Formats: sequence, C-alpha cells, structure tokens
Amino acid sequence: MNPPAAAADFLRGIGWAEASILPLAGDASFRRYFRVVDHDRSAVLMDAPPPHEDPRPFIDIARWLGERGFAAPTIHGIDLDNGLVLIEDFGDARMRETVDAAPESELRLYEAAINILIRLRDHEAGPLPDYNLSELHREVGLLTEWYCPAVGIDPDLQGYRDAWDAVFGATLTGPRVTVLRDYHAENLMLIGAAVDGGSETLGLLDFQDALAGHPAYDLVSLLQDARRDVPSALEAAMLDRYRRITGVGDDFDTAYHVLGAQRNAKIVGIFTRLWKRDGKPRYPGMCPRVWRYLEHDLAHPALAPVAAWFDANIPADLRGDPMTISARTDGQ
Repeated sequence: MNPPAAAADFLRGIGWAEASILPLAGDASFRRYFRVVDHDRSAVLMDAPPPHEDPRPFIDIARWLGERGFAAPTIHGIDLDNGLVLIEDFGDARMRETVDAAPESELRLYEAAINILIRLRDHEAGPLPDYNLSELHREVGLLTEWYCPAVGIDPDLQGYRDAWDAVFGATLTGPRVTVLRDYHAENLMLIGAAVDGGSETLGLLDFQDALAGHPAYDLVSLLQDARRDVPSALEAAMLDRYRRITGVGDDFDTAYHVLGAQRNAKIVGIFTRLWKRDGKPRYPGMCPRVWRYLEHDLAHPALAPVAAWFDANIPADLRGDPMTISARTDGQ
C-alpha cells in the first residue's frame, strides 16, 4: 500500500503539498485508497491506475448524484493520466461495522438505505449504458466460466443460457433508474449528524459501474448482501417498506428474485475468479452465504427453468466454498 509515484506532485498541484498520505483500503479491483491528512482537513485519494481502471465513470456519477441531493463524495481534484482522484472523506463509520457493533441500529439504518433507493426512483436514469440482456448474460456466465471448472463440473452451457432467457424478460420492462450495482452495507457511510446519533445520512461509495436498469437490482445488493448475513425477517420487512411506499406489484417481486438469482450467480463466479486468477483467497469463503441467497431466489416459481438447470448440473454437495470443494475433490 505504498502511495502511487505521481501522488505527491498531484497533491502539490491542487493545494495539498503538506499532506500526509496514509493507507486506507483496497477492494476487489485494481483500485486502492489512501487517506490524505493536512492539519485539520482530510480527503481520500483514489488510485485507479490506467489501463486497468478508468476513474471517469466514478467522477461523472458522483457529480450526477450530488446534483440531485444524494450524498456522493465531492471531487477535489483529478489527474486522469495517472488515474488519481481526490475525493471527500466520509470518515470511517461504515454501515456494516455500525450495525455489527450496535444491532439495535440495524432497522433504522436499513430503512435509511431503502429510502435512498426510493428517492432514486424519482429521477430518470442518468446518462448511462443500459443494463441489457447481453450484460445480464455476460454476468451470469461468470459462474459457468469460473466456478464450475473450479469444482470439476462440465456444465450444459446452452441449457444455462436458454434457462436464463426464459426468465430475464421480467427485468427488462418498466422504467429504468440509475442502478448503483454495489449498494450494500460496506459501501454506505454514516456521515454528518448520524455519527452523533442524529438523523441518518448515508454517504454513497463504489458506484463507478452504475447502469440504467431495473430498480430491484440495488434492493438485491442491499438485502442479499454477499459480505454479511441479512436476516430473512429484515429482508421481508424492507421489501414490504419499499412496496408500501412505491406501490409496486407482483411483477416487481418477480424481478427482485430473478435479479437476485442473477446477481448471486454472478458473485459466485466473481469470488471464484478473485481466488483463481487474482490470488485473493478470502473471497471463496463468502460463497456459501451467496449460495444460500441464490437457492432462496431459485425457489420462486418464476425461476423454475433456472432452478431445474442448477438441479441437473450442480449437485448440492458442490455448492459452497469453491476452494474447499476443490481441495476435497482433488484429494479423492
């Protein structure tokens, strides 16, 4: 976590010459983050190194969100040649750790997160690519591309595509909204009065992959969180809240479960890839949780063709942590 070579010159050029640069975090991509501290002010340095990363989508979406009253980080400085962006520092109070440390805060924080998604419905989608059929297929294909080989399965690829084709229609109709795509408790920050026990203000992070898509997708990201167990009662209560305020009907519930299955199949593939290709062994251990969400979604009647494919191609004993399963099957 050494700062990028160009960081000092970049910071000097935008008035942060005396700042200290402290390691903050990395994520599942090539991006890294540093806290920049200069006396009584601080900011966050995003290192999005080209050609692996392009910070422009983050910058554009942050501005789009901010112009509409959402708490996205203010942009303090940009160096596109070196992939450096200095952004507002939302502090360290993530929703994930806050809820884990104070379970009594869980309901009100999830309600606050749901309220943001309800507000997003009030705005037409930003100038973003469409979350179309091709992208949906590309993403679910990550499961057959990475997970299946890792656990020794040679799947029916055409049958997989056909099964998803039979269900994706529910996600392609109706108004499109800005879908942040990684909307979960580790990307929501408590800022402002919320830290002192006042009304909750949640800051948004990690939205650079946003698309124009179905509003149910971010609900799935939040309520079927790959990184923490969301109680089924909480999921049901938050869905009820969303339905009650927005007035959506049964077709929305169908889309929620279709997109839940789609997202969770994608994540199983991505977490396996992070292990196999990128050398990040902590991710396979989250796959059992994601499989539980996936099987919950597959139980919805609208997912019958996809559920049948999974039953025929991936036995129950091969659904879980791909690193553990691979070690077990290799030793047989």
